[in-house]
Amino acid sequence: MGIKTNITLYTEGTPNGLKASIVLEELGLEYKVVTIDFSKHEQKEPWFLEINPNGRIPALTDKGESGQEIKIFESGAILQYIVATYDRDHKISYPYGTKEHWETVSWLMWQMAGIGPMQGQANHFTRFAPEKLAYPITRYISETHRLYRTLDEQLDKNGTGYVVGDRVTVVDIAIWPWVAAHNFSGITSLEKYPAITKWFKELIKRPGFEAGRNVPRPHFHITLNEATEEEMERVAEGGGSGRMRRGREILPFKVGGYVKLGGVLM
Repeated sequence: MGIKTNITLYTEGTPNGLKASIVLEELGLEYKVVTIDFSKHEQKEPWFLEINPNGRIPALTDKGESGQEIKIFESGAILQYIVATYDRDHKISYPYGTKEHWETVSWLMWQMAGIGPMQGQANHFTRFAPEKLAYPITRYISETHRLYRTLDEQLDKNGTGYVVGDRVTVVDIAIWPWVAAHNFSGITSLEKYPAITKWFKELIKRPGFEAGRNVPRPHFHITLNEATEEEMERVAEGGGSGRMRRGREILPFKVGGYVKLGGVLM
């Protein structure tokens, strides 16, 4: 049994969505999950816009000490809220005001402003743009590689197996789901990044990562790292949902022996 909370997570199996579920699982918190159906544009429904006016996932609701409803959106804000409210023993954080705390904030903002947007654009222009334009594909893949080099150097320099300090933090959790989706975004190999490769493989061994990455459905982006280019293009034709298109019909699509049921990169 986990630690009881009033948290409801509104999510789908995208890199940004997985950040929140991994944090919740790492802290052993009980929470409700509402899966947002992108195919029905539920993220644009009035009820959801009351929680997140920007119409994106993830979003989170909770109850404060006085019973008032708390609504949080933007994945970075959600991670900071969960840690500030529920990580009193600093299992995945550092005490406020310490050197490590501000390093964690800095690297979290780096992910939110860097890897997320840049790799997201690489993903769009590589897989979903109506025309395969060389300039934006090259630009965003190159910038994602630059950010991966920065991450690799930091992991090597820190030497603990984590981005900041001597423990897993929200920084590792925020970055990991994007690295898991690297191949689908045009980053075909992690061979040039030995520190990232080791870090990635070690984190997936943690029960919190394993459980969190499969919320609200089996994690399919990681298996696409073993897919062929043809297979990934067929997934993209199905809307990036881990499905392939046959005429107007959308069918489940198997990669590596698993049926993929996830969502688009967000």
